[in-house]
Amino acid sequence: MIHPHLFAVTAFIQLRLLDIVDILLVAILLYYLYKLIRGTGALNIFLGIISIYIFWWLVRIFEMELLTEILGQFISVGVLALIVVFQPEIRKFLLILGTRSFLSKKTKRFFGRFWHFEQSTRLAISDIVNACEELSSSKTGALIVLTMENNLDVFQETGEMIDARMSRQLLENIFFKNSPLHDGAVIISENRIKAARCVLPVSESTHFPAYLGLRHRAAVGVTEQSDALAIVVSEQTGRISWVKNGQMKRNIKPVELKEILVKEFSSEIDKKVK
Repeated sequence: MIHPHLFAVTAFIQLRLLDIVDILLVAILLYYLYKLIRGTGALNIFLGIISIYIFWWLVRIFEMELLTEILGQFISVGVLALIVVFQPEIRKFLLILGTRSFLSKKTKRFFGRFWHFEQSTRLAISDIVNACEELSSSKTGALIVLTMENNLDVFQETGEMIDARMSRQLLENIFFKNSPLHDGAVIISENRIKAARCVLPVSESTHFPAYLGLRHRAAVGVTEQSDALAIVVSEQTGRISWVKNGQMKRNIKPVELKEILVKEFSSEIDKKVK
């Protein structure tokens, strides 16, 4: 006859395949949450909430009824508190969930190959590169955002709607220092300048280099919250930077920029044609 305590221990340590999958999914979820809030003040808040939950779990085990009741009331409204406190992070996480993190580039390309082909044939890459080269040589600050699947309507509405066919001359005129539209970002979608002087969300990362200005921080911020791509021309140095997924590549040459744009906006069909 099996002792009751031995049976209880055996039942406790018994793991099913679904339990392992469950643990792995939770670990992946926590990893993405950590990546999302790493370098921001939200990380300390998140760690504080986890600490309270662990403490509540321990006092329940030791049957400390008064503390369990008090912390239980806090935990019961914790979901609403999390929604209020982490509203920007939750929005960012949902954007990542639907764009770059859980949908691989190959999957997007398979389901959206016609979209990519249309974009690559219509986007005037040479005009963008030549405009950036001219802006760089004259040390004219610029922030250009190229949309992918997210149309960025909410950011377009913060600026002046243009909806004109993209051209080198138009880009250079918009960012001309005496132009009323030069301050802010230009959003380009389907080879059309949708809006200029747009206000973008700035990155809240504490690891962002202090010597870079708001233009670079906004480029990182919009690519953190969407699948858009950004090009920055520094007003101080004239250097060109490329930003994708919140990661910045600084001091790139016009030739490199052209290679990056061709790679980003070319599908497998385009490569076969070439």
